[in-house]
Amino acid sequence: MKKILLPVLAAVLGLAKPALAQQTSSPLTPAAKPKSELRYNLTEDGSKYIKATFLAQVWLRWNDSNPGTTVNGDLQDNTVDIGLRRTRMQLYGQLSDHVFFYTQFGMNNFNYLAQNAGNRKLQAFFHDALAEYKVFKDSDMLKLGGGLTITGGLSRFSQPSIGTIMTTDVPVFAQATVDQTDEFGRKLSVYARGQVGKLDYRVALTDPFPVQTNGQTAPPLGPNATFTTFGHTKQYQGLLVYNFLDKEPHTTPYMTGTYLGDRRILNLEGGMIYQRDATWHTNNGVNPVYENMTLWSVAAFADMPLQENKYALSAYAGYFNTDYGKNYIRNNGLMNPANGNSDASAFNGAGNAYPMFGTGETLYTQVGLRLPNELLGDQGTLLPYASYRRSSYDRLEDPVNVYDAGINWLLSKHQSKLSLNYQVRPVYAQQANGDVTKASNASSAWLQYQVYF
Repeated sequence: MKKILLPVLAAVLGLAKPALAQQTSSPLTPAAKPKSELRYNLTEDGSKYIKATFLAQVWLRWNDSNPGTTVNGDLQDNTVDIGLRRTRMQLYGQLSDHVFFYTQFGMNNFNYLAQNAGNRKLQAFFHDALAEYKVFKDSDMLKLGGGLTITGGLSRFSQPSIGTIMTTDVPVFAQATVDQTDEFGRKLSVYARGQVGKLDYRVALTDPFPVQTNGQTAPPLGPNATFTTFGHTKQYQGLLVYNFLDKEPHTTPYMTGTYLGDRRILNLEGGMIYQRDATWHTNNGVNPVYENMTLWSVAAFADMPLQENKYALSAYAGYFNTDYGKNYIRNNGLMNPANGNSDASAFNGAGNAYPMFGTGETLYTQVGLRLPNELLGDQGTLLPYASYRRSSYDRLEDPVNVYDAGINWLLSKHQSKLSLNYQVRPVYAQQANGDVTKASNASSAWLQYQVYF
């Protein structure tokens, strides 16, 4: 046995020496150079590839509860929770000169109350799964695709790259049908998108999900519009963006929040979503009346370096006209930290919910300034920001005013950043005569740490 083992051991050690030498080579050698992305090139020039990314956004949050808020039946004036606002994995790539695919898997709003069908383990799902054909080999003029996708209309914030957002969270009202007739903003669609000169366009034919399949009980038919549970119609979407300066990247359908001074962007955009007979309400308390959903917006976006990239400005201003039907209103609370309300007059509902979507008009703006990159030495820099939203909804006597202010500590650009946000939102009360009026304000603050690779 010894005569057999000794030659085998010697051979193994001999084979191990080159591998060991490679592992302990100088960090300056190409073999040890750190990679900045998880990418496998299918061709030597890298034009065909498969790429993977990972994102996690961890929140620590304090919330001033809406009146009457309860958590599992216990009255709570305020709450503190820890959650995963978003956890995502992407896998996508250019497989040939013409063929592109994109998938995204993950979960959202996972805190101590998170559950699906009563099971906290049933949270992750495919957000996107699309196949796309690039018609012209060396041009982005026309790409045809289909699948489960966020590609659509209304605005850039209806299809945001959440790993690059400036304001800690997106203006969710721009994802106008989120989790009502879509899957967290994604829809089954066939689409065309591309860039012709400085014009970026996308048009989509969408097959929306019935509202009764979103995991919640559909609202009953009543005097105010809600998404209908009867029949089925298609959605039509479109977005046009004109780039005055640099053209924005066009690899995936997602639109960047801020480039941190790496590009010179100045855009004007216009978008829309239309669906016939999307909502319904009663007429004289008896017969249903069907209404079309017509949503459109116009906006301007600027994101560019200042003073030879010492600073970087990011700014957005948009007007949204959202017609869901007669007096449509939907309250929503991001990663809501509560699950009940004992106050019958509390219109907002539980936790941090407020009227986020509705028939009416909205003005939204945000602005931020990235400070010098060397501000904190090898610990990155800071990006303070502020945003304001004003919505005048038909059903409410008073406008919805939401204020956010915060600061990003860019430890390594968007790859590693720590963000602090403070928000003030309105609280509404239902009066005995049916009027909905503003009663007070409530606030919340959260600390987010993001890892994006």
